[in-house]
Amino acid sequence: MMPTRTNARPDGDLRQDIRGPLEAWQEHGAAELSEVLTGFLADETQPDRPIRIERLKRAVYRLHIGRSGRSLVLKRHTPALAQVDRLLVERWLPAIDFADRCPRLLCSAADREGSCVWHVYEDLGAENLAVRRDRSRLVAAVDCLAELHTHAARHPVLPEIRWRARDHGTHFFTESLRDAIAVLDRSPIDRPGLADQWTAVRTRLYDRLSRLLDDAPRRVRIAEDIPDTLLHGDLWPKNVFVSMTGGGPRARLIDWDHVGAGPFTYDLSTFLYQCSIDERPWILERYRQAVEYAGWRLPDDTQLNILFHTAEVARYAHCILWAAMALVNDAAEWGIRDLIDYDGWIETLRPPLPD
Repeated sequence: MMPTRTNARPDGDLRQDIRGPLEAWQEHGAAELSEVLTGFLADETQPDRPIRIERLKRAVYRLHIGRSGRSLVLKRHTPALAQVDRLLVERWLPAIDFADRCPRLLCSAADREGSCVWHVYEDLGAENLAVRRDRSRLVAAVDCLAELHTHAARHPVLPEIRWRARDHGTHFFTESLRDAIAVLDRSPIDRPGLADQWTAVRTRLYDRLSRLLDDAPRRVRIAEDIPDTLLHGDLWPKNVFVSMTGGGPRARLIDWDHVGAGPFTYDLSTFLYQCSIDERPWILERYRQAVEYAGWRLPDDTQLNILFHTAEVARYAHCILWAAMALVNDAAEWGIRDLIDYDGWIETLRPPLPD
């Protein structure tokens, strides 16, 4: 059960009832957020109706408003990420006719010290694909993803997305490998206190990443003819919500913190790796049919399998890079623990589709 804090507001001080719980969780910008929310909720709250704040994860909260049943999601961003998220909601998604496929941004509040920005979103509930999963909802999610990718492919807004947000293309793959190898090469091997198996882990990771970098030209050539598009960037089931409407299931996507530009295989590979082996072939076939209806022609399954594996390798290499940087730059012991885990995971990583 997630931790919650409830205030009944006997004195009608809504500001303190929002600010207090957030400050108890040591959140920055709580005063500024409570000021904005007090004005935003002025017509919805009454002194005898409590509000409740539920902590969903680090920097993300659900605000339950009285007994009305309405709730909002509060999310703390860095200023840079807050700007990207606002561009996504107000400019990029509307440009590709996709504005209704993400939560509405209702208001925002910036910390006076400039350290963070709070965004307040409509709440889509708790029944994401990780909680409630069936074939009809999976189909709606795949159709939503296909619609996002085909609408945004080669769109004039893509250069701005790549500049303002992230580049998830082949450059991300090759540079993540190169950077991870370079930092691993500088990581300590004889410092007291390091795990006994660290030297062997470091050597295996270095060798595996080096072999993948040697194979990079082949993988890049396969990806050359695939157009870039707008990518969600973190397409786990927990970030996909499917609601039942008069026209059938309809998917919406949350948590666009990793939004960027790149080949569709980056998003689709994340989704496939989070599905069972039995589900993956028909999910790919559903995606293929959806995008071909829009005029796309995908590579064959063998080439797609390589590209899906490439995208997952890029994500692993990026994680390895950050763990190695923490070890080299800050002597962080957690860096070794993470690298030991990544060594085991990347050893067992295989393309998502059956041979």
